Amino acid sequence: MRQLGELEATVMDRVWSWDRPTSVREVLDDLRRERDLAYTTVMTVMDNLHRKGVLTRERDGRAYRYRPVTSREEHTAQLMEAALPGVGDRTATLLRLVDRLRPNEVAALRKALDAAKRGKGAAR
Repeated sequence: MRQLGELEATVMDRVWSWDRPTSVREVLDDLRRERDLAYTTVMTVMDNLHRKGVLTRERDGRAYRYRPVTSREEHTAQLMEAALPGVGDRTATLLRLVDRLRPNEVAALRKALDAAKRGKGAAR
């Protein structure tokens, strides 16, 4: 799994935050508040995200409605998981990540690890 490009990430931020099927036009109208983009640019980005398996789509008249395949958190976890095989010492890398966490994040991680240890899966 590859990390998203800048415009792909911006589009996905919108789609994840809305949590509903959305059209290219809706994304374009929202993005135009910040920058000038063509409809075809946003359509191409969303089509590429669909081909990459990040978005699903279904017909709505002549257009499509798009929805994320996974949550933002699941997508990020998949990216992290994909990155780990490329490092020499996975444990050291994970410990570096933990060192960067805020205290409340460490507490949530500890709770999830305790739940996993008890066989109950990650606490959310």
